[in-house]
Amino acid sequence: MRKVAVIGAGQMGTGIAQTIAQHSMQVLLSDVDLTRAESGKAKIEKALNKLVSREKITADEAQKTLSLIKPVGGYDAMVDAELIIEAATEREEIKKAIFEAAGKVLADDAIMASNTSSIPITRMANYSPDPARFIGLHFFNPVPVMKLIEVIPGLATSADTTQRTKFFAEGLGKEVVLSQDEPGFVVNRILLPMINEAVFVLGQSTANIADIDKGCRLGLNHPMGPLELADFIGLDTCLEIVNVLYESTKDSKYRPAPLLVKYVEAGWLGRKTGRGFYDYSGDQPVPTR
Repeated sequence: MRKVAVIGAGQMGTGIAQTIAQHSMQVLLSDVDLTRAESGKAKIEKALNKLVSREKITADEAQKTLSLIKPVGGYDAMVDAELIIEAATEREEIKKAIFEAAGKVLADDAIMASNTSSIPITRMANYSPDPARFIGLHFFNPVPVMKLIEVIPGLATSADTTQRTKFFAEGLGKEVVLSQDEPGFVVNRILLPMINEAVFVLGQSTANIADIDKGCRLGLNHPMGPLELADFIGLDTCLEIVNVLYESTKDSKYRPAPLLVKYVEAGWLGRKTGRGFYDYSGDQPVPTR
């Protein structure tokens, strides 16, 4: 593909845009307005400069990547994009509005994809102009580093759309897992119940934060403990995904941990707010209980 549009200039959207541009494709980076899109590009520039300082890439490579990213306001510029990727917050009503608006400029042979981590693809495809050209394309955070992409066709997704999307993902140097359109897909269907259960363990005072995370790092050989990972993902995002699993399946094993709900209600969302299960106000994260 030569030109890709990314809707959403937050943490995931900027990571997706950076990765695509680093593989020599043009990227249109959009958000609710041009100012936020430009702010997203500025974050990408900062990330690239850090890679230059660490000698991971050259200054010329960083500049080339930046030159391929164009911030835009609105959807009109996406008329010739071969792929439009939605990377907004994990709320279906917001995604619905995006698909309906972007669908008005979607080219006749272009693909529309969602970076959703849990919302059903088959249902969201109905918000697009052509469900046969709608698919799930789930990147993992941080996008430039993580090697995995989940490709999730909906019930109406064509075989051609699935193949083209898989080819695109592999062209970014990623490994692809093909998932059926089931709640949570593959990774989050396994990961979020584990995180949720870790919060239950904490809430029931079975162990403290440090010991829960140490136990999983050393006992399961995970690079991060589940509570540390929850802070990294964002506790609000974790709760949204757990709620999707619970509401989609009606299975009580997916019910959200009460302590997770309380933290989100308190605005303690993890790294992005400076406090979650850890306090990030100092030089090193410190468990909050």
